Amino acid sequence: MIILALIRISKGRGEGHPPIANISGIPNLFGVCVYSFMCQHSLPSLITPINKKKHMNTLVLVDYVLILAFYSLLSFTAIFCFSNLKDMYTLNFTSNCDVVSIPFIRYFLGLFPVFTISTNFPIIAVTLRNNWKTVFHRDGGMYPWLIDRIVFPLITIIPAIIVAFCTHDLETLVGITGSYAGTGIQYIIPACLVHFSRKDVEVIFGNDVQNKHRSPFKHSFWVMFVLVWSVSCFIFVTTNIVLSETN
Repeated sequence: MIILALIRISKGRGEGHPPIANISGIPNLFGVCVYSFMCQHSLPSLITPINKKKHMNTLVLVDYVLILAFYSLLSFTAIFCFSNLKDMYTLNFTSNCDVVSIPFIRYFLGLFPVFTISTNFPIIAVTLRNNWKTVFHRDGGMYPWLIDRIVFPLITIIPAIIVAFCTHDLETLVGITGSYAGTGIQYIIPACLVHFSRKDVEVIFGNDVQNKHRSPFKHSFWVMFVLVWSVSCFIFVTTNIVLSETN
């Protein structure tokens, strides 16, 4: 998509003329930023296979710089290539033959989100089902077949199916899921885990223990900053939704 957009822009056929800034888009930006932080899911696969973690901080920094570069390149080529971006960016290539003249590529880009969801959704659904089992776990007992094989899978997939049938507004959906669920999962819970884990380490090992792999963001200020940022995301997206509905 980046290459196709760059080719069109280089030929002088770019339709996008974005303003320098759009203040009205800031509230929804918070939810999208939380959602884009899903890139952190790649960190375990990078860190786990490495035996010598001496240069781990540099590796993580390079990883995030590359992610930022691709996010920026994708975003800037999109806003300068198209005058009106659809909620699902890949759909811009399916309806505009000036960008892609080969039908196979157009259909592939249009179906690309389907491919990613088809691979990710079963894995996420299985994980959520196992979490439900853990939440309602009973010591020394097994779940009946109906509960284990029918009820838990249904309460896992039915909410997603209902949302899919009820709305096509991906912008609002990403803002809501990113701000509410994403904020809790990616900001609040990790920040609390870091805070209480440090407290436990101090109790068990004392204050003299130094972790040579400690993060440069080891100060407690960053934990508070993450919590404040998460609350800001929650407030801004909620305000944006309420104002949009009232208008």
